[in-house]
Amino acid sequence: MSIPLLGYKPSSQNVRVAGYDIGGDDQPKVYSAENLLSLSEMNDLIEAAYRQIFFHAFRADRERFLESQLRNGQITVRDFIRGLLLSATFYNSFYAKNSNYRFVEQCVQRVLGRDVYNEREKIAWSIKVATKGIQGFVDELLDSEEYMENFGYDIVPYQRRRVLASRDQGERPFNITSPRYDEYYRAILGFPQIIWQSEVRTYKPQEQKPTAGNPSLYLDMARSLPSRATAPSSTSVSNINYLSKVPYRKTT
Repeated sequence: MSIPLLGYKPSSQNVRVAGYDIGGDDQPKVYSAENLLSLSEMNDLIEAAYRQIFFHAFRADRERFLESQLRNGQITVRDFIRGLLLSATFYNSFYAKNSNYRFVEQCVQRVLGRDVYNEREKIAWSIKVATKGIQGFVDELLDSEEYMENFGYDIVPYQRRRVLASRDQGERPFNITSPRYDEYYRAILGFPQIIWQSEVRTYKPQEQKPTAGNPSLYLDMARSLPSRATAPSSTSVSNINYLSKVPYRKTT
């Protein structure tokens, strides 16, 4: 008999209020597979899914088989997200490098599009990870009422309520506020590192940079040449004795 999900409540009443969002450049773009008419639109949807789950996918991290199934209509976007969450890349980058609590926080942010409500929610989902494993946890997360109401089968999850009308500044993206590794593994990997610079870097506009053939380009080369011998001192014309310079022959 499986343990039911531990009950948890939001720590704020704001999450129960329907969002009133004003469109703008900061609003997240919704990628849906319902009305895709071109190949480029499907490519954009797949890239958005990789950014949401992996933040960035290298060529070796891409799931080509899942992409092919999604393009051919054999699986839904929800199934594609499930495949990414159960992939070796996600396991090695998130589960293997963190505790269950940290792993739950990362999954809730990426799958449900919001931050965890409180520590009780972390404990509730961590129990699922411990009792049902990663696959059972991912299945319950994708089968949850919250996920189905907001994203369903065809919408790529995104960070919800990033821009709030009552704030001058919206919420920061999860990939900036929440690094994938916790403090323990960040210390092992040696980052973040503090780099001290001995000189101040300056920026020069392109139009002020010397072009080819400009003499200033050869200034360093000219300075590297050895210095010339000391030039003879100049003598004033008034100090020259012309008579002593005129040769004459003595007669015996």
